Amino acid sequence: MSATADHAEERTNPAARLGFQPEQVVQEIGYDDDVDQELREAIEEFIGSQLVDEEYDDVADAVVLWFRDEDGDLTDVLVDATTYIEEGGSILLLTPKTGRTGYVEPSDISESATTAGLSASKSVSVGKDWSGSRLVTPKAARSKR
Repeated sequence: MSATADHAEERTNPAARLGFQPEQVVQEIGYDDDVDQELREAIEEFIGSQLVDEEYDDVADAVVLWFRDEDGDLTDVLVDATTYIEEGGSILLLTPKTGRTGYVEPSDISESATTAGLSASKSVSVGKDWSGSRLVTPKAARSKR
């Protein structure tokens, strides 16, 4: 595949845009009836397997974390999520968009990520109702420079 085709896929496939890679093990936390099924399916199609759930008993390459304001303390949830990923792994934090039930302030996300030892590397719209923040461990953030 050419570099041009790679860039085209990154623009059209949300999983590629969000930094997922084929054959990664991706663990999903916070699944509920309100999640974006199209995004879940796009990630599964791109990685070539189903997302593993919270009962998965090994480390994952990445975590998809659905979080709403009423889900508790975001810092605690992020610290817990880091225990599920490989060193250098990433967490895709998905929160409801502005005006939606469960909306989380960007300043709360930034503060919680910093306290949990994570760096936000990009924030994107990932669907009609959800925004995504890609959070990485400091080692992963440094290796991307």
